[in-house]
Amino acid sequence: MSQSLYDQDFYAWTQAQASALHNKSWEKIDLEHLVEEIEALGSEQEHAIESHLANLLAHMLKWRYQPERRSRSWRQSMLVAWQHIARRLKRNPSLSPRLPFFVIDAYIDATALAASDTELPRDIFPPRCPWTLEELSDPDFLPEGEAHA
Repeated sequence: MSQSLYDQDFYAWTQAQASALHNKSWEKIDLEHLVEEIEALGSEQEHAIESHLANLLAHMLKWRYQPERRSRSWRQSMLVAWQHIARRLKRNPSLSPRLPFFVIDAYIDATALAASDTELPRDIFPPRCPWTLEELSDPDFLPEGEAHA
């Protein structure tokens, strides 16, 4: 059984599929794999937003719960994460309504990251994201205030 071009050389397969589409050579289209790859591209956008959100939220937790260790690099990391999220949402506006769901999953990852980085117990962080979407959408927002008793 010979392997398909898709299995042998993904890049060559993408170029062949683009050419077939461009030339309307419908018989050369690998429809099953093409559908799979298009769906994966959409999922990749979701995962990227969740990943940047987890990074943003982890740094926000560290900022709030370890004020004595606040640094310019933490602030820059928050800004860069925010920029990546904003850019992805601008390019993919249909994902904006899903942002509350992304925050739920990203916050779980963020608490694990923040606990690992700070060596604070994970249960010190609130069980749900303490910040609103409006706050998370503001590049100047910093989570100040009393962290814990």
